[in-house]
Amino acid sequence: MSASTGPESQRPPVEHPHQHQLVRTLSLTDIIMVGIAGMIGGAIFVLTGPAIGLAGSAVIVAFIINAIITLFTAMGYAELGSAMPEAGGGYLWVREGLPRPNAFISGWMAWFAHTIAGSLYAVGFGSFFAGLLQYTQVINGDPLLGIIPIDKLVAVASVLVFIYINVKGTSETGKTGTIVTIVQLGAVFALIAAGFWTMYNNPNWTANFSDFMPMGVGGIVAAMGLTFIQFEGYEIIVQTGEEVKNPKRNIPRAIFISLAMVVTLYCIVAFVSIGSIFPEGMASWKFIGDNRELGIMKAAEMFLPYGALIVLAGGMVSTLAALNATTFSSARVAFAMGRHYNLPHKLSSIHPRNKTPHVAIVVSGIIMAFIAYTLPLADIAVAAGVIFLLLFTQVNIAVISIRRIYGDKMSYGFKTPLFPAIQITGIFLNIGLALYLLVTQPLSWGITILWILVGFVIYRMYTFKQEIQHYAPIVTSEGDLKRQDYRILIPYTPENPDRLIKYAIRIAKETAGEVNILRVITVPHQTPLSAGVAFADTAKRSFEPLEKMLDSETVPNHYLVRVSHDTTEAILATIEEQKIDLLVTDFETLRHDKKLLTLTTCKVLAINAEDDALQLEPDHERIDIDLKSRAIPAVDKKNMVVVYDGREHSELVLKATSWLEHSGRFKVNLLSISKGGGEKNSVAMQQDFLSQLGVELKETQLTASSSRSADIVLSAISSFQPDLVVMGATLGGFSVFNNPDFLALLDQLNCPVIIARGFTIPGMHRAKSLLMRVLRK
Repeated sequence: MSASTGPESQRPPVEHPHQHQLVRTLSLTDIIMVGIAGMIGGAIFVLTGPAIGLAGSAVIVAFIINAIITLFTAMGYAELGSAMPEAGGGYLWVREGLPRPNAFISGWMAWFAHTIAGSLYAVGFGSFFAGLLQYTQVINGDPLLGIIPIDKLVAVASVLVFIYINVKGTSETGKTGTIVTIVQLGAVFALIAAGFWTMYNNPNWTANFSDFMPMGVGGIVAAMGLTFIQFEGYEIIVQTGEEVKNPKRNIPRAIFISLAMVVTLYCIVAFVSIGSIFPEGMASWKFIGDNRELGIMKAAEMFLPYGALIVLAGGMVSTLAALNATTFSSARVAFAMGRHYNLPHKLSSIHPRNKTPHVAIVVSGIIMAFIAYTLPLADIAVAAGVIFLLLFTQVNIAVISIRRIYGDKMSYGFKTPLFPAIQITGIFLNIGLALYLLVTQPLSWGITILWILVGFVIYRMYTFKQEIQHYAPIVTSEGDLKRQDYRILIPYTPENPDRLIKYAIRIAKETAGEVNILRVITVPHQTPLSAGVAFADTAKRSFEPLEKMLDSETVPNHYLVRVSHDTTEAILATIEEQKIDLLVTDFETLRHDKKLLTLTTCKVLAINAEDDALQLEPDHERIDIDLKSRAIPAVDKKNMVVVYDGREHSELVLKATSWLEHSGRFKVNLLSISKGGGEKNSVAMQQDFLSQLGVELKETQLTASSSRSADIVLSAISSFQPDLVVMGATLGGFSVFNNPDFLALLDQLNCPVIIARGFTIPGMHRAKSLLMRVLRK
């Protein structure tokens, strides 16, 4: 146990040794069936007809393109599902790879989407079953007791049955899902076999495909938008991560096998449905399309004995299989969120005998049944597609972040090739399809935005406080009662506690801000956090020298002591909780803590210096003000070299320069760099103005070679004989934190270096620069 701020992120995320674990009882076959059930649902019988009406025979092309598009995201799920096999799936990975509140929002969206999907399947089964009863004249379709719709009653009953099965045990859930899915596939194979036999006996079946793209490319795109979300069952597969045997091997296999099988089945069902019927006076595709959701059933009646009954029964069984899968997956999302205190912790309870998350199953199931019975599901269900697309976008970003945070320290069963091009392509494809739904189904976005806003309010008012209280509680907090608008955070470093404080004091004076000092008492993961409280008084006494220094400079300040298993999590929590604007930290600490470097949501100044004897504040004893001129005699100024490249961190570079220059202790020298094309940045174009201010300007151009560029920058900086250097986190596109040549450059500078890292939404600066370049043209 220690009180420190050393990086924790070099270790992969650990499981929860202090909590009960789920039991690994599911086989590869079980989770393949879960994936198939989730992807086929009742859609193969219900949505294929309308899709054929939109694209004609080219619906097969739409299915294949959808499969290729979804493969970009599926590979990310296979990668992280093999490396981090825990309940929660996409929610868990977003938690590890994206800053707050992305994790809660992703889990909140996923829970809603899985629950809505389950309600939809329950209502679908109720409609199929009620239709079957009417078809066999068992009932006449009147509501029970005149007020209870039969289909809604059946829907609620089906949810209750699967709640019971899921609570009884994961093994029972898997066996039930496998049996139901096999029956479902039996109906599909019966349709396919009869279709091929009919086509074999009718050689002119090829005429049905003579007009292959009757609705053109637009029809294919429309069919893709209608059916794309049906191929996203891998989100359900990864929810089994904590209950499947050998997840490192089985999860990637299940994702790719189930996806290949489902796409093949969709294509073949569409192919035989079009090729096996010969309606009079119209094309087969148009006959199916005109009958919309009943199109496949009407087609089956023409080439399969009892075809309508088989399709009806197949639809019923398919919705049951999908209901079982979504009951399982929605409960696992709620369970994972409860485990991390993003929802009430009671949801993470595990049944002592059945070893299932029984509370999460019952709560999710009751909500599912309530929605199925009472709400206008057709209007709400359209939002599920948008929600899943936004979740997949977050997961693709998380794949990139997690790979960069943990590197090769994670044990992968599958790694996505062409990293990160595959993930970036997946991001753009998912966003593009989500925007397509904005145009075609604007209500879907309205419901999604409303649900996210509700979640964000819950997060700010309840969830965040609960999460912090359980993962990084404050045990001591002292300081000025009045808070300042601009807030600076310094992680306490026991080996040299006052090295960073002088930079924070200088900035606080310039911004009328306050300095917050954080000390983290780290506790082993196997030890309860309460054990760290005993060290609170010792940690509090360590602040006394810094408190005197801050009080002597009349800078408002606060001291916080947190207890946590993870120092990085404590710092990130403090940044959000205290609304920190600027983190001032040690460069080497930040460089090795890739999680902090990746997930920090404020601006950062990282100080790289072994022997930092710079004085940043005026020496009040030496200042002798002339009462007539009111002038301050000149002091020996130090050379401050500012490296500016006009990119995303440059604004903070200039701010830091201003904060330091106002101390009167520095002469500013500006090194303006550009990379290729001969285009100057905005500061370089103000050479005359800078000269009038006494700023010496030097310009240089970098090359495509990082080693050559680092030598150029080093040579240019050294020509100024610097006492202090200020630069951005990237120079000409080269990372100062990660590029070996630029790390070597820092080692060769015999003076303190301040590396400024601004906070922006990824890609925003690049988009802004591109827009400005277009406008200038």
